[in-house]
Amino acid sequence: MSDVVTRSRTLPLPGGEIEVSWAAVTHTGRRRDNNQDAVLADFPLFVVADGMGGHIGGEIASTSTVDRLRPIAESGDVSTKAIEKALSKAVKDIASHVDTTDDGTGTTVTGVFLDAAGGSVHWVTLNIGDSRVYLLRDETIVQITTDHSVVQELMAAGRLSPEEAENHPYGNVITRAVGPSESVTPDYVRLDVVDGDRFVVCSDGLTKELTDYGIQHFLAEHEDPAAAVDAMLEAALENGGRDNISIVVLNAVRRSSDSADADTATHATR
Repeated sequence: MSDVVTRSRTLPLPGGEIEVSWAAVTHTGRRRDNNQDAVLADFPLFVVADGMGGHIGGEIASTSTVDRLRPIAESGDVSTKAIEKALSKAVKDIASHVDTTDDGTGTTVTGVFLDAAGGSVHWVTLNIGDSRVYLLRDETIVQITTDHSVVQELMAAGRLSPEEAENHPYGNVITRAVGPSESVTPDYVRLDVVDGDRFVVCSDGLTKELTDYGIQHFLAEHEDPAAAVDAMLEAALENGGRDNISIVVLNAVRRSSDSADADTATHATR
């Protein structure tokens, strides 16, 4: 359906290695005139930004944020401190841009990175806004991030059921964003690296059209990240494609030194 390809990197670890493979796509959808989403999928940092604002303000906000994060990914030295410095610079970029004078201009920023500092390795998710990170582990999908939205706050307060939330008139109203008015700090969640972990990072253009179980279904049907991304995008478009759609699918395989040596020997004898 698209030109999505799967990329991969292998990182040596004490006692073994981790192989990470991923694919990413962003699409305007069926009802929007322009794409205000931006995606960064560059090992070891994988991020989706969903911009908001009149005219092209949202596009400028999401692109500015991703542009500030990209050098961190390229350096390979990703940390929460580096991310927060980059986001502070993005806030200034957005505020100073001639086309982002609207106070409503801003962007979500949500993602996951592999933190191998200090001799140990962990996943770290980051989130501002209502884009999401899902983790599929042991055949169970879990939303790791918590939406910064009016609807989520109402649900947390017990004033709104999940069923009522689906069609709530404030469904698109978020309570935290990267924008011109203030600097914000992401929420972080630190996770162990487990063999077979699969992540989905996505804008709400996907979750408006697919349930969590729908996302899990397409992961189960497609082991290859590019195939999973394509299948989810096609389903989201068929279900209406009401918003811009951005998806990153990430697979992780962790091997011990013994299994890595066995794989090398197997390839050598073929």
